[in-house]
Amino acid sequence: MPGEIAVLVNPAARGGRSRALLAPVLDRLRSRGAEVSVIVGDSAEDALERACTAVAEVPDALVAFGGDGLVHLAVQALAGTDVPLGIIPAGTGNDIADALGLPRKDPLAAAGVVLAGRTRAVDAARIGEDAWFASVLCCGFDSRVNERANRRSWPPGMAKYLVALAEELRNFAPIPFRIDLDGEVVEREAVLVALANTRSYGAGMRVCPDARPDDGLLDVMILGAVPRGRFLRTFPRVYRGTHVTHPAVTIRRARRVALEAADVVAYADGERIGPAPLTCEAVPGALRVLVP
Repeated sequence: MPGEIAVLVNPAARGGRSRALLAPVLDRLRSRGAEVSVIVGDSAEDALERACTAVAEVPDALVAFGGDGLVHLAVQALAGTDVPLGIIPAGTGNDIADALGLPRKDPLAAAGVVLAGRTRAVDAARIGEDAWFASVLCCGFDSRVNERANRRSWPPGMAKYLVALAEELRNFAPIPFRIDLDGEVVEREAVLVALANTRSYGAGMRVCPDARPDDGLLDVMILGAVPRGRFLRTFPRVYRGTHVTHPAVTIRRARRVALEAADVVAYADGERIGPAPLTCEAVPGALRVLVP
C-alpha cells in the first residue's frame, strides 16, 4: 500500500516489551515506498485528538500498533469514515486481531497485511451518541473486578487483577438488570451481561463464540444468578466457549440493546466506558479493516 500511512503507537504495550518491534515494523511499511508518520500521544485523550487530526487528512490507512485498547482508541477516530484501519497486534490479548484473522504473534506479518491493502467492511457498535466499540462490552462481575484493580497501585501487573478478583468474589451478589433487546424487555438478576460484536475479550475469553463482526447484530450473553461455587466452576469454560451450554447462560441477538443496572460500570474493548444505563447499537459496515 504505497501512499500515506499513519501509525498510532502505544509504547506501553506488553509492558513496553513491544517497543523493540516498532522500528522493524516501520521499516517494513516503508519498504514499498509508503510515507509513514508515527502518532504517540501524551495521554489517551491526546492520542485520540492526534488520531482524529490524522484521519481528517484522509491517509491511506490508520494503523494501530498495540493491543485491543489502542484499537479501541483508533476506532473512535475511524468509525463511519472511509479510512481503513490496520492492526499490528502488539498487546497482551489481541482479541480483535484474532477475530479478523490477523497474525497475532507476528508483527512483521501483520505489516505485510497492511501493505497488501485488502479491506473488509465490518460492524462496530455505537455506545450512546459518539462512542464506539469493536469487540465486547461487559457489565457485572468482570467490570467490577476491573474497577477494583484500577483503584489499586499495588501489586503491579496482572497480580492486582488476581487480588481484585478474590476481593470481589467475597462480596459479589447477582445484579438486577433490565435489558431491552430491540424492544423486548428482559428483567432478571445476572452475574454479568456481555454484548459482543466479536467472539472474545480478555485475552481469549470466548464469551459469545458465534458472534460475527459483519452480521449487523450484537450477540448478548447473560449469565444468570448462580451460587459462588457454581460460578467458579462455570466461568473457566468461557475460554473454550463451552459455557454457552450451561443452563444459567442465555445467548440472544439484537441490533439495539439498552442496559439498566444499579452501581455497574461498563467496559468495552477492555477500556472503561462509564456507568449504566447505556444503549448500544450495531452499525453495519462502520469500519473498513485491512485483513489477510
